[in-house]
Amino acid sequence: MKPTNFAYYLTNFLSKYLPGIAGLSPNTIMSYRDTFSLFLDFCSEDKKIKPEKFSLNHLNRKLVEDYLEWLEKARNCVASTRNVRLAAFHSFCRYLQMEFPDYIHSAQQILSVPMKRTMKISVEYATLEAMKFLLGKPSKLTKRGRRDIVLLSLLYDSGARAQELADLKVGDIRTVSPATVKLTGKGNKRRIVPLMKPMSELLRQYLKENNLTEPYTFDYPLFSNRSKNKLTRAGISYVVKKYTNEAIKEVPELFPDKLSPHCFRHSKAIHLLQSGVNLIYIRDFLGHVDVKTTEIYARIDGEMKRKALENNSVVSDKMTEWQSNAGLMMWLKNPGK
Repeated sequence: MKPTNFAYYLTNFLSKYLPGIAGLSPNTIMSYRDTFSLFLDFCSEDKKIKPEKFSLNHLNRKLVEDYLEWLEKARNCVASTRNVRLAAFHSFCRYLQMEFPDYIHSAQQILSVPMKRTMKISVEYATLEAMKFLLGKPSKLTKRGRRDIVLLSLLYDSGARAQELADLKVGDIRTVSPATVKLTGKGNKRRIVPLMKPMSELLRQYLKENNLTEPYTFDYPLFSNRSKNKLTRAGISYVVKKYTNEAIKEVPELFPDKLSPHCFRHSKAIHLLQSGVNLIYIRDFLGHVDVKTTEIYARIDGEMKRKALENNSVVSDKMTEWQSNAGLMMWLKNPGK
């Protein structure tokens, strides 16, 4: 059976354009593939259009809006998930405008479908005192414990995402001065992050203990599991959960209720800001594309400072008694009258 024009362009979009030209990460491409897989399921079940019969003539704004509504109602997807699915369609339509000009009008109509406003996500983070306590939890007496010390310390010190840490190879680490780690973030964008001297020393000992100092080991994963395979993001989450649960049980007042691997990243950003590091540098350190993403930490820090000032205020209630003087208040509100 001859493939439809939709099948032809979607295949090229996912297999050639996204990885080759747009340079998106495999995780993002998989997310886009899932979006269209679900879309074809929806069209088959709800619209009675079989996948092998679906063409670009069927793809219009109304159908996309119906699909998004189906995601929210039939599959109980939250607004943020809906927006991820819509982003895949927006990307596909921008691609179609270049590759198939006859579709420009329909593509622009789909591109005009707006993202839905989402609830602001609270940022969980730990204080410097809490982080020091947590990093002291793994045992230094066992090889596994020493690995976990290095893993947790590097997760915090580099501000890395869990996937970035999982993808690290031995060759990405530089322990001689200036010590750095090369992280590969979203969209395969790489950044060099400086490491503090204690962190570089920990890594040097770790590499030596695990026989990872020879050039032939540079392509080996930095962190591996018991089977000597690369430690996955789920594995990193398991290690973090193991020690944070212990720490929270011992001193619950020090920690938020839940501390995920991403909280290490938030915590590092907050601590850098509190140390007086410029927001632009923090943006580059974290690998954010736009400083607006990083500004959330400035707002958090500002709120912390405000609360600290309120708790240490020298202004008493007695000093505001002048507000009861109606004549004075009237004069202040109407100067010159």
